[in-house]
Amino acid sequence: MAFMDEMLPETAEAFGKMRETIFQGGELDRKTKELIAVACSALMRCQYCVYVHSQRAIDHGANNKEIAEAISVAMFIAAGSQLGWTNDLGKSAYDLIFEDERPKESGEGCCCGR
Repeated sequence: MAFMDEMLPETAEAFGKMRETIFQGGELDRKTKELIAVACSALMRCQYCVYVHSQRAIDHGANNKEIAEAISVAMFIAAGSQLGWTNDLGKSAYDLIFEDERPKESGEGCCCGR
């Protein structure tokens, strides 16, 4: 974050302070917090973050199987979220797709312009 240190030093300092307060102390131990960070990093698709937080988790007592389980939890959440995200129509889009009776065309196009 060198650019942030140079261009927005107060923001960089606040980000560092946030990291310090989150990862130090509290009810969860550091290993658990790092494993959560591994799972979140996988969901955010940040390879660098997955690597860094995996190394930090190991430094705080995690083993490879625990890291793999954290990643598998993220994988499960990502897969399951695909089943529930389509409820903007008052009914699941998947239910609409697989209904026996299709709704009549509304005349409106899709968000992609078709």
